[in-house]
Amino acid sequence: MIDIKRIKAEETYAIRKEVLRKNIELPFIFNGDLDKDSFHLGLFLDHNLIGIVSFMKSACKDLNGNQYQLRGMATLDQYQGKGYGLQLIKFGSEVLKEKQMELVWCNARVAAVNFYKKLGFKTIGKEFYIPKIGGHFVMFKKLG
Repeated sequence: MIDIKRIKAEETYAIRKEVLRKNIELPFIFNGDLDKDSFHLGLFLDHNLIGIVSFMKSACKDLNGNQYQLRGMATLDQYQGKGYGLQLIKFGSEVLKEKQMELVWCNARVAAVNFYKKLGFKTIGKEFYIPKIGGHFVMFKKLG
């Protein structure tokens, strides 16, 4: 049974550390995690947390309109490629529409660009590099 629900920021940390920061000495606690406008979602499979995503009220300077940033998207390795990330983003997009947001954006790792493109995200600007992690693109999706 799959269940997606809001979780506390602290509940995202173990998966962030395992998937996004494995063998990388960078923080897995993000600025904005505890902001009043931030929210975090967890995907539970048979009551086990296997996927997470965070949404933070943050504007990208290259985009106009009411917007949130998608951060910390991660699914445990053994569950990747099964559509769970898609479900998390769809759920989060519905929450953002209720908040009357016009778009969502993220800094997508190069390896994740095709995943986001399949969900209707578009890239803007050139690839940029985050030390210890690698190449990224800013991507966005309108929520109309």
